[in-house]
Amino acid sequence: MVLALAGKPPVRRVASAELPTADGAFHIHVYESAFDGRTHVALVRGDVGEQENVLARVHSACLTGDVFHSARCDCGPQLQTSMQRISEEGLGIVLYLNQEGRGIGLANKIRAYALQDQGYDTVEANERLGFPADQRDYATGVGILRDLGVRSIRLLSNNPKKVAGVSGSGFPVERLSLEIPASDSNRRYLKTKKDKLGHQLSSV
Repeated sequence: MVLALAGKPPVRRVASAELPTADGAFHIHVYESAFDGRTHVALVRGDVGEQENVLARVHSACLTGDVFHSARCDCGPQLQTSMQRISEEGLGIVLYLNQEGRGIGLANKIRAYALQDQGYDTVEANERLGFPADQRDYATGVGILRDLGVRSIRLLSNNPKKVAGVSGSGFPVERLSLEIPASDSNRRYLKTKKDKLGHQLSSV
């Protein structure tokens, strides 16, 4: 199934399979974006079609945090916690969007890390490389949600801009907090997200 937008589908489901995980059984759906050709993933637990208030995490890819368990950010624990909560509820979605480094790509993210090692914060580092602080877009994610048949979601996020990006496409969203306790390694990063990007965090 595809979603039509101005005569052209913004997303196309290209592969699906069952995916057993440590947090239970999910279905994995791979989508291709008509905007830029990137592939994105939806992990689905249960039958979400035509459902209201589905528990969901819209997660931008973070190789360093999600795969290598970097302590510089809270991305990996947020993804793990989301999968656990969705599994416990028995119904939900993790959208894994190919938007590494808040949209600047893996190589530039590592360049930004090097600048952070020199004293710049996460926002200053992106800007010094010539990028906005956050250039992610959520239109593709909304297209995937609509393709899955979801009517509304409870979004696990601390980022009001993410909520606005999803709901701005006319998709009903209720925000649920997903706060990971700060550590010595990521406290400055989290404080910058709170102070400069408006993330709703209470532990920093």
